[in-house]
Amino acid sequence: MDHAAYSRVPGFDRASQPAIVTAFWRGIDVFRPIALLYAAYSLADRPADLIRPALAWAVLAVLGAWTLFMVFYRRRRLWLVVVELSLASAAILATRLVDSAEAIEAGGRTLPTVWPAAGVVSAAVLRGWRGGAIAGLVIGLVDVVEVGTPTPNTINNIVILMLIGTLIGYCCDLAREGHAKLREALVLEARVRERERLARTVHDGVLQTLAFINRRGSQLGGEATELGAMAADQERALRALVSGTTPEETAAALGADVDLRQTLGRFAGGRVHLVAPADAVLVPPRVGGELTAAVGAALDNVRQHAGESAEAWVLLEDEGDDVAITVRDNGAGMPAGRLDEAAAAGRLGAASSIRGRLADLGGEATYAGREGSGVTVRMRAPKHGSREH
Repeated sequence: MDHAAYSRVPGFDRASQPAIVTAFWRGIDVFRPIALLYAAYSLADRPADLIRPALAWAVLAVLGAWTLFMVFYRRRRLWLVVVELSLASAAILATRLVDSAEAIEAGGRTLPTVWPAAGVVSAAVLRGWRGGAIAGLVIGLVDVVEVGTPTPNTINNIVILMLIGTLIGYCCDLAREGHAKLREALVLEARVRERERLARTVHDGVLQTLAFINRRGSQLGGEATELGAMAADQERALRALVSGTTPEETAAALGADVDLRQTLGRFAGGRVHLVAPADAVLVPPRVGGELTAAVGAALDNVRQHAGESAEAWVLLEDEGDDVAITVRDNGAGMPAGRLDEAAAAGRLGAASSIRGRLADLGGEATYAGREGSGVTVRMRAPKHGSREH
């Protein structure tokens, strides 16, 4: 995985943890002081059973100092878990020094009571289900050593502790795995968006220019033919670059028919509405590219001249040997003679980008509309390009 790419994903922090892992750490921080208070209550509730009460309170004081330290020390490291499990084990074994043998054999509570569970859960959150299982086993073995002869209650507590450690650890493992996949998906999405942005920019500018040079070079002949061939080579290489394929793959793909519903679909959205047949409208790549570019030019005119609130409709029709496309808007309209005035002024959007493209395909483009009632552009071309009339 490219870690440098992560930094380009908004809101991504390489050191971030899944929300469930963070919640478990906070829960452990709350659990420790509550468990310590319960241990203190349990100790105060049975003063007659203690043979060394001062030592018992000293052990709880050490656990209290550790609990306070963990409230303020926010880093989670393996050595901290090891120290916590060691303190918990020592506190359990200290029960034999502060309790009478009779109380221990009767199945009395250990000195730290449930406080050692914090170490087991910490190991599970930090190291997953394996860490939780190992920590639960360690505390369970210490419990067996402390009690001497395990009672059913002792075995029950050990099983519960191991189950808690294993299940919580498994949940954290799943959370981390899902978090990692989400990060990879975000990086992939960022890359795809960047590639699509570049592809749109290149397609709407450089590729169209190279295609025009190639077409005009072929029409003019002579030295212009060589120039057109060079432009065609650069167009194929550039298409391969923005699509992430090799030039050979791009050339092969360019030889296959394209579905006009898909190529025109990139215009749909916002105030542009596409109406297309249910079945594919297949045309050669050159025809598809020219028609798509012509529709794009017509929609550019809508955005520039029809008004900010104008909407446009693109109707695609399959007429057998021909394909018809109608671009209609509900904008400001067009006064009579506007196209001739624009062509005379050197603005060739309609004359070259639309009518010229359709003429090269053996088709035609007609304009209809009047001021205040929108403009309709009707394009019709044979599916397989130029044909003799």
